[in-house]
Amino acid sequence: MKIAIGADQAGYKYKEIIKKFLVEKGHTVDDFGTDSEKPCDYPDIMRPVAKAVAAGKYDRGIILGGSGNGEAMVANRVKGVRCALCWDLRSARLSRAHNDANILSMGERMIAIEEALEIVELWLNTPFDGGRHLTRIQKIDAE
Repeated sequence: MKIAIGADQAGYKYKEIIKKFLVEKGHTVDDFGTDSEKPCDYPDIMRPVAKAVAAGKYDRGIILGGSGNGEAMVANRVKGVRCALCWDLRSARLSRAHNDANILSMGERMIAIEEALEIVELWLNTPFDGGRHLTRIQKIDAE
């Protein structure tokens, strides 16, 4: 799978660990930044990730911050993006199965790295269940 990944300074450490994890699993990963724990403006990173996923350049995207909330809000402003803020395995599974989420947002301050890696793996491997839950979202995306 081709994956775009990005984080602000508060998600930088997890981004680096998740990026390595994804490459070890055989995925192609492009890093949109940031490259340190130096403060940055998260929309400058999240918006390009979201635009690239929406344009079909990537199969999925993963974005990280302190809580993941602001990052998800920025991503969801891009037409064609369905970004899910996930904090456990259940929310990750449902975001894919029922909502066909194409970007995963997580908060480094909210969950342990071991749980974050489990969420990433489950989220990437959960298929969309077929559409009965997404009909309205697809109509909104088409507008």
